[in-house]
Amino acid sequence: MRQREAGGTMRDVDAESAEHSRTSTGRTGTSRTGTSRTGTPPRGAVARLAAPAAVLAAVAGAFAYVGSVDPYEPGHYPVCPLLQFTGVYCPGCGGLRSAHAFVHGDLPAALHANAPAVLGYLAFAVLWTVWVIRAARGRPVRVDLGPVHLWTLGTLMLVFTVVRNLPFGGWLLP
Repeated sequence: MRQREAGGTMRDVDAESAEHSRTSTGRTGTSRTGTSRTGTPPRGAVARLAAPAAVLAAVAGAFAYVGSVDPYEPGHYPVCPLLQFTGVYCPGCGGLRSAHAFVHGDLPAALHANAPAVLGYLAFAVLWTVWVIRAARGRPVRVDLGPVHLWTLGTLMLVFTVVRNLPFGGWLLP
């Protein structure tokens, strides 16, 4: 492609850009191993891991608090409004008790208090690990949940809620 310069002369832009791409290496002071010449990781890797580290710190802090403050003692946590006004257990009822038992390593009690919450903790751990690995490699994280996945998850939570509130679902009550 030819382009007219300010002085009226024509120049070949494609040839210049091709020559520039052959002569420039595109390196910014990093080696092939991903470290700078000083031996420290590039700042981009640290910045990419900041968000997963912050999320882990927030979740660990929340679990530490729930693990140290017993949800079985009244007055520490608010009562579920749905349970208080209607007597119906919502899908989240027992979530704090489940987290408390999970932190203390009592998996049967955690599953009894709220089994979907325990599955959520495990799903978070897997997704967080994938996030960290992909962020460290400089790749984006994509979680593509389509309508079928979301409807299936919603249906399972609805069935869980209905069954735990029926007389034969007493084993699902927190």
